[in-house]
Amino acid sequence: MNLQKLISDLIEQKRDKIIKLSDKIWACPEIYFEEYQSSEYLCKALEDEGFQVDRGVAGLQTGFIGSYGNGKPIVAILGEFDALTGLSQKKGLAEYDPVVAGGNGHGCGHNLLGSGAFAAAVAIKDYMKQTGLQGTVRFYGCPAEEAGSGKAFMARAGLFDDVDLALSWHPSTIPTIWNVNTLANYSATFKFNGKSAHAAAAPHLGRSALDAVELMNVGVNYLREHMVPEARVHYAITDTGGTSPNVVQPHAEVVYLIRAPKKQQVKELYERVYNIAKGAALMTGTTMEVEFVGTASNLVPNTTLAEVMYKNLTAVGVPAYDELDQKFAEKIRATLSQEDIDADLAWLNKETAKILKDKYIADIIPPLGNEVALSGSTDVGDVSWVVPTMQCMTTCFAVGTPLHTWQVVSQGATAIAHKGMLQAGKVIACTAIEAMENQDIIEKARSEWKERLEGETYESLIPGSVKQPLKAARV
Repeated sequence: MNLQKLISDLIEQKRDKIIKLSDKIWACPEIYFEEYQSSEYLCKALEDEGFQVDRGVAGLQTGFIGSYGNGKPIVAILGEFDALTGLSQKKGLAEYDPVVAGGNGHGCGHNLLGSGAFAAAVAIKDYMKQTGLQGTVRFYGCPAEEAGSGKAFMARAGLFDDVDLALSWHPSTIPTIWNVNTLANYSATFKFNGKSAHAAAAPHLGRSALDAVELMNVGVNYLREHMVPEARVHYAITDTGGTSPNVVQPHAEVVYLIRAPKKQQVKELYERVYNIAKGAALMTGTTMEVEFVGTASNLVPNTTLAEVMYKNLTAVGVPAYDELDQKFAEKIRATLSQEDIDADLAWLNKETAKILKDKYIADIIPPLGNEVALSGSTDVGDVSWVVPTMQCMTTCFAVGTPLHTWQVVSQGATAIAHKGMLQAGKVIACTAIEAMENQDIIEKARSEWKERLEGETYESLIPGSVKQPLKAARV
């Protein structure tokens, strides 16, 4: 029996358990550093499978590591389970209908991500028991990928220092390998404090914190012309100081997310944004303080691991989709714009894009393409600076579905998503086992990783004064 068939059988034997786990996490969407139920579901599932679980790692209340085996090689399987705010949605519907108005929802499919990674770790464990394969498989329970960057705290704490390779995946609309460059990022909250006053009777006595926020935003908008083209700067005003126009607002705050291709570029761009904030405070006679929110390093690709993972993706193959799957995907597709669909297919070669543009579900695997640069970010980047890392993507949503939408939440607990999740678990497990059984793969991947870093060593972008995540500190 070949490896892919054996691993597929091992995962299919536990299919119901894995799907139930994913759906339980989907049903309790928890945002960054508040994933108490979700992380415990995964911890207990790992313990039931014979893993030794260490909770609260790296100062993260919802971070954990589940380990099985001992000695080298050591393979890390990365799992996520955080949700997003404002994306509550009932499952299996092709129209917007929130479970809780304004509530959270798994709009990036992390309920699937953590459970699919769990499937892979368990399959590797079962294979080791059956065959006597030596080594260690670790499931890293990584909180706060969407905001807060749990993996960055884990990497800073040295939790990946002895690992030989790290593997993960992400739910998507198309099955492929994610051998890409991403942007490094840095997020911080700028808090301004002034003095309240009656805006009509004594405005001269007030110092408006809201004015400071607005001036900062104007200044940063003028900065956009003078930064590298690939950089991105986003902001959200999270405190306007009140709702009464006849009061000079004594406090206000704005959260900034700054991105650039390299970590040093992010650091330099942040300093410029910080100086603009100081200038806004000076102009308004207010004071300003900064709170660190999160950070992520740029992702380091690895063609060696990408090729091994792609071989296993094609060997495992795509799931079979029945008429119910196709009809539901067609309904979801009807809620999307042509721009959504075009953007989803834009990175593919013309031949593959032409085939998929008329499909509701992507049931073909595109050729392994060249490395591309993405404008997004992920804290998997921090892991990739410490150890050779690779991710795959599988079909969990209808073609054209943008992430961070109610359509993703609706599809996240359906048969299409479950099939993609199980497929990902099989691909990850096969890739890990092939590397564990062939030291040459690990050595070649590490050699390429060192060459790409060009002698630069990992340095966390988390300020040294920050000992634990902001949200955890407030609990």
